[in-house]
Amino acid sequence: MSLDLSYLGLNGTKNVYRNLSPSALVEYALEHGEGKLNNTGALVVNTGKYTGRSPKDRFVVDEPSIHDEIAWGKINVPISTEKFNNLYEKMRGYFQNRDAFVFDGFAGANDQYRVPFRVVTDLASESLFIHQLLRRPVEGDLENFAPGFTVIAAVGLKLIPALDGVNSEAAIMISFEKKMILVACSQYAGEIKKGIFSVMNYILPKQNVLPMHCSANVGDDGDSAIFFGLSGTGKTTLSADPNRKLIGDDEHGWCDDGIFNFEGGCYAKCIKLSKEHEPDIYNAIRFGALVENVVMDEETRQLDFDDDSITENTRAGYPVTHINNVELSGVAGVPKTIIFLTADAFGVLPPVSKLSREAAMYQFVSGYTAKLAGTERGVTEPEATFSTCFGEPFFPLPASRYAELLGERIDKTGANVYLVNTGWAGGSYGKGGNRMKLPLTRAMVTAALNGELEKSEFVLDPIFNVMVPKSCPGVSPEVLSPREFWADKAAYEETARKLAGMFQKNFTKYTNMDQKIIDAGPKA
Repeated sequence: MSLDLSYLGLNGTKNVYRNLSPSALVEYALEHGEGKLNNTGALVVNTGKYTGRSPKDRFVVDEPSIHDEIAWGKINVPISTEKFNNLYEKMRGYFQNRDAFVFDGFAGANDQYRVPFRVVTDLASESLFIHQLLRRPVEGDLENFAPGFTVIAAVGLKLIPALDGVNSEAAIMISFEKKMILVACSQYAGEIKKGIFSVMNYILPKQNVLPMHCSANVGDDGDSAIFFGLSGTGKTTLSADPNRKLIGDDEHGWCDDGIFNFEGGCYAKCIKLSKEHEPDIYNAIRFGALVENVVMDEETRQLDFDDDSITENTRAGYPVTHINNVELSGVAGVPKTIIFLTADAFGVLPPVSKLSREAAMYQFVSGYTAKLAGTERGVTEPEATFSTCFGEPFFPLPASRYAELLGERIDKTGANVYLVNTGWAGGSYGKGGNRMKLPLTRAMVTAALNGELEKSEFVLDPIFNVMVPKSCPGVSPEVLSPREFWADKAAYEETARKLAGMFQKNFTKYTNMDQKIIDAGPKA
């Protein structure tokens, strides 16, 4: 199905292909050298210079209607309308005599809040990616399709920083007034996905919907749960539960009716991927999936998931229909359980703790985890990482707005909120501590989900200001107390207060926060 793109100023395109099937997109990509098939039929591409998001190249157009709304700073970097228009003009020229691929689909499984997106790209492989990642149209959706936002991605368009007023050859610009996202030079498909996520994070709070960077699942009786956590905390692993259906693994909204997935697919990290530990992801990498930057044997066409010579950020995008035990509607009822996951490499946070409403808002805004010592040259001890709302690069509004929405949802639903440490216990990483074993963490998560944890007596952790259970089915009581797990109690105290101080220092950057939320945080 072709489409006239002249209304976008893309007048000189050679061919415009609209909503091609995955088969047709793969055929085109192979014919034009965009990638190769692996032994399971997935399309494997190398994204070149840009193998991940490029945060220093991301801009928000500073426009009158949104100027006072955006949380400007290192994350939401302002750029002028003039520079946006200049890039748009270059893109119009770039698409002269080129084929253009258009995908028309939706973000948001809840029809009341879904946003129609038109994504125009110059690569069939990029169109395949977004076809699998967004909510795909059904019969009748395309007849009178009107995009709420348009994404234009010109992978081959290299910018000149001194001339274009940007920082490198690449740029990602979001204009909320023009309702457009421009992506230049970067072939990393995550830029399109996260640009759309940023738009949803701006739009939905205006409709009193909480947008969330989280995974979600649901039990047989409709008891949904959401899992927040940064990379390496176990968000994907722990939300993939054989006894519960996966709703989505990355981006959701929470409205009065319940939760809904933004997407129709998954974008999974592939480094160290194995069939034994993550069979769902492993088996999802087949025809129709797009694999980025995984090294492939040219003869056998087998993928080497352990090889990080291109990048450690290897990825695979595939539709949710490629996985088992999934809630295909993408919607579920009101969550009964909220779980914040952190991999505390300092080894001082309790393995599981319950959070009050204010403590939940504090931890949500903080978005804490820790880098391991030795992952970077010169790093000799763990480093605290804080990412606002567990997805800082994608939230354009002040953190206080998202915190307010979370607090309102907890008030209305009475959901229980838990902080689960999937990191170290008995000491810091490299200093006598050991990583929490997955079966123990699963036991704690299961107890939180089925309500067994609520039967325990809780005691206040005076440093981290959270309530720690004295018992949990399948877990020895001594495991639940981090202080008792440390042989050197003085070292525990010192390390715990040091981390608490990091929390406090980080939180000072947030303005307009209720004092009750501030008081619910750790005490150094």
